[in-house]
Amino acid sequence: MRVAIAQLNQRVGDLAGNVRALVASIAEARAAGAAVLVTPELSICGYPPEDLLLRTDFLDACASALRDLAAHARGVVVLAGFPEHADGRRHNAVAVLRDGGIAHVYRKQCLPNATVFDEARTFTPGAAPCVFTVDGRRCGVVVCEDIWSPGPARRSRDAGAELLLVPNASPYHTRQHALRRDAVARRARECGIPIVYVNRVGGQDELVFDGASFVTSATGEVVQQWPAWHEVIGTADLDADGPRPVRGDLDDGVEANVYPALVMAVRDYAAATGFRDVLLGLSGGVDSALTLAVAVDALGRDRVRAVMMPSPYTASISIEDARTMAGLHGVRYDEIPIAPAFDALLDAVATVRGASEPSSMEENLQARIRGALLMALSNRDGALLLTTGNKSEMAVGYATLYGDMAGGFAVLKDVVKTLVYRLAAWRNALGTVIPARVLDRPPSAELRPGQTDQDALPPYDVLDAILEGYVEEGRGAAALVEAGLPAAAVRDVVARIHRSEHKRRQSAVGPRVTPRAFGKDWRYPIASAWDAAARAG
Repeated sequence: MRVAIAQLNQRVGDLAGNVRALVASIAEARAAGAAVLVTPELSICGYPPEDLLLRTDFLDACASALRDLAAHARGVVVLAGFPEHADGRRHNAVAVLRDGGIAHVYRKQCLPNATVFDEARTFTPGAAPCVFTVDGRRCGVVVCEDIWSPGPARRSRDAGAELLLVPNASPYHTRQHALRRDAVARRARECGIPIVYVNRVGGQDELVFDGASFVTSATGEVVQQWPAWHEVIGTADLDADGPRPVRGDLDDGVEANVYPALVMAVRDYAAATGFRDVLLGLSGGVDSALTLAVAVDALGRDRVRAVMMPSPYTASISIEDARTMAGLHGVRYDEIPIAPAFDALLDAVATVRGASEPSSMEENLQARIRGALLMALSNRDGALLLTTGNKSEMAVGYATLYGDMAGGFAVLKDVVKTLVYRLAAWRNALGTVIPARVLDRPPSAELRPGQTDQDALPPYDVLDAILEGYVEEGRGAAALVEAGLPAAAVRDVVARIHRSEHKRRQSAVGPRVTPRAFGKDWRYPIASAWDAAARAG
């Protein structure tokens, strides 16, 4: 028996485009001699459709698209995901299409309702297994979260399944590959049957889907692996003894996955929102340098514009490095000095009596001038403005509202500073696009004379270790101190994290690449009397 997998990039709401891609996949599967084709979760409408599911016109259109697709399901059995609306309830469903019609429907049983998922809000769970015969083999269907719990797979096995087919829309984060393989291996061993795991690929708002579909034997061994970060139409052959082993492996390195995740996120977000071009402020620092590299790799040099906006505090080497990077990439590059605007606004502020000592007002004013200029260019030229701030800065509020936070997509929103450096070095290993001096210099916002980030923040290795423990792992302040992190730094950082919630609520969306990003899976009150920092001891 030959099983085809369609690891597709299905855009939310693009029903016609999604059906075209599925029809093409059916043709390829049929030409390859496959008996069954497995497509990703909710492949008709894309995942996650969120509150589009609350609209009956959307659900009706999905049902119509499914009927159109079913007419093409001849010569191969097709598993297509769709939002089913039946008896006043909505289900995350998979249709088994056969001989031009809908032969069976499976309803997802386990609805995830944690981290970035809230399916329990829009879907009703199913309860019954779905098992059908193809080429003499009994095939069972479970969907994504179902495979993480023993119940649905066991019910399929008890209903006679000899093979599990699993459509998925499982978003990437840095630990997800290993977690998925472990969960699927457990189900395979528990049930004693092989599993075909098919995942979608592509960016959708803050989520990035890596694909990385695979097949396991009945003992849980991965015997066939498809690549991450690419659309794939592939096949797996099963003999009487199980799936035939095929060479293939994944690079589980963090940089080798996070970098293409960022590239895919930028490419798909720009396409889905209708932006041909992007622009960014290029400061000569490592964050904007990495953002520029990602943007060029995502869209090509002709669609990227970089703008350097020097102030009186900008070092000459920053300007030199910005020019060098623009030249290495071959992008359009402009310089707009902000000193005249800065002086004019300081004079305007001085007309209102108040404190005259230097303060953060002067620093923030420079950032806001730059933000206003970049937004003006974005408005004039119709280009998407990419922000360049990283997760370490966003966590502790080391960013300016309506300044460097202004923009439409925050490429590094879930990338801590230490990982920024690692990604920059990884990208340079493919071909130098960031001068060594950018990586070697102490990081600085260059908003006052001699400024460095560590004037205001702990060393980034300490800061990022605190963020990993407190934000991504959910450990308390006291536990972080017990683990050896300095108590004063823990108290400071945890307090800043909660004080900065109002800023993050106003920040641009950005791709999630860690187990917990500042987005759907971080929902803290802005106004709160809970003093988490005091518990550091």
